[in-house]
Amino acid sequence: MNETGQKSTQPAGDARAAVASGIVSQFSAAGVGLVGSLPDNWIAQVIDACNETPDLRHVPVNREESAVGLCSGAFFGGTRSLALMGASGVMTIIYAVTKISYTYEVPLPIVATLRGAPGDGHKHHVSNGLYLLPVLDAIDMTYVIVDRAEKLGEIATAIEHSYLISRPVCILLTRGLLRGEA
Repeated sequence: MNETGQKSTQPAGDARAAVASGIVSQFSAAGVGLVGSLPDNWIAQVIDACNETPDLRHVPVNREESAVGLCSGAFFGGTRSLALMGASGVMTIIYAVTKISYTYEVPLPIVATLRGAPGDGHKHHVSNGLYLLPVLDAIDMTYVIVDRAEKLGEIATAIEHSYLISRPVCILLTRGLLRGEA
């Protein structure tokens, strides 16, 4: 549906690609030069858009903790970076984030899917929906939920905030947004 309540005539793939491009443009707007990612089918088009953006270097990693290490090293080398992953990946990096980012005051924007939330449709992700936000709250990690295309500007704001406070900030993307439906 568009803003007038009419059904959109834009094909779903075009809407998804437009959202992915909008997300990556926010990375560039915040001065990000490196993206470390682990594949997730919800963010596949975002990863593709990173690969197609000349001012971004995309590095696929084999484990989410490797993205934390990569981005931390980039920070110490003077390059702004972010980690891109699925919600379950965020759950696996808690020790690395608290040990490296919190201890050494390393900014770390983390862009992740908000799996397990209403609308996900996959019951095997329910644990992410139940525990992800409480875990982020438990470690006092700032997070924003971007659930509509109109809120894409919050991505660059959250990245800037991570660098301002020298701590991780998690940017959570919903299914509806990534599918171009919101």
